[in-house]
Amino acid sequence: MSQKEQELLPSTALPPAVSPPTRTEKLKSGLSKKFYIVLGVYCALRLLRHFDFGWEIGVSPAPRCPQADVVTPDKNSNLWEQMNQKIGGASFKQNAIDWLSGAVRVPTESFDNMDPVGVDPRWVAFEPFHEYLLQAFPQVYHATLKLTKVNTYGLYYEWKGSDPSLKPLLLAAHQGAWFEEIICRSRRPNNCERIWGRGSSDDKSGLIGILATIETLIKAEFQPTRTVVLSFGFDEESAGFQGAGHLGLFLEKVYGENGFAMIVDEGSGFTEQFGSVIATPGIAEKGFMNVLVAVTAPGGHSSIPPAHTSIGILSALLVHFERNPYKVEITRNEPVYDTLQCLAEHGKNVPSKLRGVIKKSATSKKALGELQSFIRKDKVLSSLIATTQAIDLIQGGVKTNALPEQAWAIVNHRIAVVSSVDAVKEHDTALLKELGDKFNLTYDAFGSRISEADAPASGSLTLSDAFDGSLEPAPITPTGKDAAPYQLLTGTIKATYNAHRTLQNADPVIVAPSMMSGNTDTRFYWKLSEHIFRYNHHNAESNGSGLGSIHTVNESVEVDAFLEMIRFFTTLILNADESTSL
Repeated sequence: MSQKEQELLPSTALPPAVSPPTRTEKLKSGLSKKFYIVLGVYCALRLLRHFDFGWEIGVSPAPRCPQADVVTPDKNSNLWEQMNQKIGGASFKQNAIDWLSGAVRVPTESFDNMDPVGVDPRWVAFEPFHEYLLQAFPQVYHATLKLTKVNTYGLYYEWKGSDPSLKPLLLAAHQGAWFEEIICRSRRPNNCERIWGRGSSDDKSGLIGILATIETLIKAEFQPTRTVVLSFGFDEESAGFQGAGHLGLFLEKVYGENGFAMIVDEGSGFTEQFGSVIATPGIAEKGFMNVLVAVTAPGGHSSIPPAHTSIGILSALLVHFERNPYKVEITRNEPVYDTLQCLAEHGKNVPSKLRGVIKKSATSKKALGELQSFIRKDKVLSSLIATTQAIDLIQGGVKTNALPEQAWAIVNHRIAVVSSVDAVKEHDTALLKELGDKFNLTYDAFGSRISEADAPASGSLTLSDAFDGSLEPAPITPTGKDAAPYQLLTGTIKATYNAHRTLQNADPVIVAPSMMSGNTDTRFYWKLSEHIFRYNHHNAESNGSGLGSIHTVNESVEVDAFLEMIRFFTTLILNADESTSL
């Protein structure tokens, strides 16, 4: 055996004798071992935090969807009780039916192609509606509130509070109703428990609900401490520029930027999901952009056609759009994620596997990926989270025997809350470049030359903002424990739900921050407050027990749901009036 092998092999010699340790040495040794064990465990935990095993390490599960307490008026507790009793009475119910049914009998339809106020005579349709409001709510008009008409038909009311140092509460709604040509109308059921008519749920129920609340409070001799402002646009269904667009600028001049404590406009309500009643106030809205995709190509007689006409090229571009939708990628800083966390924490019947994935996704990338896979299978959730695209308009050609010199389409995008208008421009521009080169087109996108066609060019491709009216996603309203307006709204929702059902010391409704799939007049109010909520406190059951047939024939609202909306506005005004944290 070589010297090197002897050095490598373990020795068979007995170790030298060792003296027994002293008591001091034993103590030091024990402490040393414990120290290194603790140090080892600590280092192991620190190391494991850098790896994703799909489970949490050393972290006690904190509530992901904490709920605010029920909030009811204190100083005006007697008045609140009296109002609740009144709203629950047969006489008030009939008044509510008369108020709303009278409002929906006055047509206030708006159209997409209307010219400005003063030019388009169709705006005059709102004058009879204003006359109806004057007759229906005499206390609002004659006794207390100051009314200013903005751009002729926009309604701005101010109910002056006694303390000018308090930021006002702004309640918003819109007068206009959706227009749709009615080819046939099914028989309306003879049911006194529902109010039928265009605008009965969107959004005359909100507008009349607010005015009915204030009319009743004035009769009860309530004097607000905090100013209450009402802002009623008239063309929300056709973009809102004539109504809320003018009202927003006017209110900013009167009250200044960030001049309101909070804003509540039309929005979602509550419904049962996974065995629990969930209320979902909207704290954000997606942006939007209409992209015009225009193709030009040489004309001529169709008997001698090229390989691809402008219509054929446009068709290929649109097919490419639909084959390449925007990716569905959820992040932890968007409202829908907060909604899912609330469902996982409070939904009684959420499947255990889904509940676990949602909860673990708060700290686990792996679980977040699993959640994302689940969302991609759900059309509604996917549409709420991702930027969407829909080809809604198309036109091309003028004659059967003439080659079309131009063809165009409009792609409507609803922009994810974590994205932007610029991101959509970049995405669409890059998406179509390869096909633009393939068809030898000169390519311009949003004012920039992207590529030149080889001579002779086969035509041109141009992308542009169709109506110069793109909108960024709305700022996300704060919802943390320190966000007083959200806490007040949440507590008000709970109090209203309980009072309407005469529930005592109960907490049956869960409030989860959410978002709107469409846009509201609040797009013009962003500068007025960072605390904007889209919520109407209506029963949004999918079976139509609360709201029915929005934007179509036989639109209706359940009378009981309308009464609960009035109860909500009553509780909100009284709670906001007493709040010292708004």
